[in-house]
Amino acid sequence: MATSNIHAQKVREMRFDEFEQLTKINDSKTYVFNFWATWCKPCIAELPNFIKVADEYQQNIEVIFVSLDFVRDKQKVEQFVIENRINSRVVLLNEPDYDSWINRVNPVWSGALPATLILNKNKREFYEQSFDYQQLVDEIRHFF
Repeated sequence: MATSNIHAQKVREMRFDEFEQLTKINDSKTYVFNFWATWCKPCIAELPNFIKVADEYQQNIEVIFVSLDFVRDKQKVEQFVIENRINSRVVLLNEPDYDSWINRVNPVWSGALPATLILNKNKREFYEQSFDYQQLVDEIRHFF
């Protein structure tokens, strides 16, 4: 049970303004924000690639999973995190009006999932697509 609590505590409900502060980078790391949902099959399919990257590049990269599930489904997200052994930070975005914040992530984002924002203090790129492992690694390497 202790392990379940550790993973569940990593699911943090957050308003968009607070999330946006996470994207204000001023350190040497590269951050990978993966926007996903438990109901999104392509998101679930690519998730192991992000988990593997997070484990392999943990000294230079931080992967943050941004769930777009409804806040009322937080327990479902927490259970998903436990079952999939996600050790990275997980944010449950508490902003049901997508139109009020999607353009602030990236003006060309249609809102489709999965989507990924990769950034560091020198570069910011947005991807409205799925990634296989090699594609993700190749994109991240452009940030080093």
